[in-house]
Amino acid sequence: MALADLSTQELAALTQSLRSSYDELASRGLKLDLTRGKPSAAQLDLSNELLSLPKGFTAKDGTDTRNYGGLDGLLELREIFAELLWVDPNQLLAQGNSSLSLMQQVLVDCLLHGAVDSERPWAAEEKIRFVCPVPGYDRHFSLLHSFGIEMIPVPMRADGPDADAIAALVKDDPSIKGMWVVPTYANPTGDTVTQEVAVRLVSMPTAAPDFKIFWDNAYALHHLTEEETKTADVLSLASASGNPNRPIMFASTSKITFAGAGVAFLAASTDNIAWFKKHLSMASIGPDKINQLRHAQFFGDAEGVRAHMRKHAQIIAPKFEAVHRILTERLGGQDVAEWTQPIGGYFVSLDVVPGTASRVVELAKEAGIALTPAGSSYPLGQDPDDANIRLAPTMPPLEEVETAMDGVATCVLLAAVEHLAR
Repeated sequence: MALADLSTQELAALTQSLRSSYDELASRGLKLDLTRGKPSAAQLDLSNELLSLPKGFTAKDGTDTRNYGGLDGLLELREIFAELLWVDPNQLLAQGNSSLSLMQQVLVDCLLHGAVDSERPWAAEEKIRFVCPVPGYDRHFSLLHSFGIEMIPVPMRADGPDADAIAALVKDDPSIKGMWVVPTYANPTGDTVTQEVAVRLVSMPTAAPDFKIFWDNAYALHHLTEEETKTADVLSLASASGNPNRPIMFASTSKITFAGAGVAFLAASTDNIAWFKKHLSMASIGPDKINQLRHAQFFGDAEGVRAHMRKHAQIIAPKFEAVHRILTERLGGQDVAEWTQPIGGYFVSLDVVPGTASRVVELAKEAGIALTPAGSSYPLGQDPDDANIRLAPTMPPLEEVETAMDGVATCVLLAAVEHLAR
């Protein structure tokens, strides 16, 4: 029964029961953490063979990986991930361990030098604005905020960002220089951009001739089921639409092999690649090719990556199933929460009674369950409805996920009845 349908006496009795349950939860001295989407130790163990690689130091094309050079990254690794990301190897760079660093580098180059199709450096503009799908990835928002770039929230939908809203914003406002999108298994909703929405984004008229789509394909290979969702081929779509320089794609192995010792990738048009390498050459003589060689040997080919990711799914899919099962059992039919049931990615997006998300997080913290702060999935941490909470169930063991989610459900219900009693 929905809480709003309870009588005053029934609501009072439920409130007393929930407070008792919460007090018992808080007395257990829990120390559980669902804050960030980190791989679990069991997932990291899948890649331990990397510690005994590479065998030798010579790449297939004869490159001595111990030496300087090779700004593009190792060809044999680029060929593997070019197949997986649906791009041409010549349009893909393999770099250091962090795709976030590549995103910052592209943004800084745009600010200081202008994009490949800019009339002047972005920093010379009176105002710079970015479209930000919400709920979205907090680090994207923090990066923009660090440079004083204004953020314009638009809704993230099941088929991708609200393309109609974005098209209306960008067609007459030259200060809007770009947008973020996590196209596959988005953070935190798990939604995937459809081919139709991707076409709209790369083809829509923009007042800024140098409008950029930062296409953060962080979860392209992170399937949770046997259904392997294919990412829209954004580079080909952009080229066909006459805007080849609009998207810049980012990806990495951070949640595939070792989170702190993987390889990051940048894919873009040939003009964008040349532009990026021109500025990169001032900062680097080449990436860590030894690490790239060990990754190439570890995977062997694209199918090796797919097989590796199926092992990841075997570890984390039960955790996502537990989140859905417990939320359904505890909260289903009471009109106090809605949540996503993703088929890939690293997160579950939980929407609670508007005005209570901050209270849920507070209650959970006091009970020893750490959650990402309410509003983190919105620019400046400001969710106007105070309703969204991002759940990250990958890192803790399954039994801890189950304990944490049962506790979160209690907190959601207690915050809801407190709100109704106001």
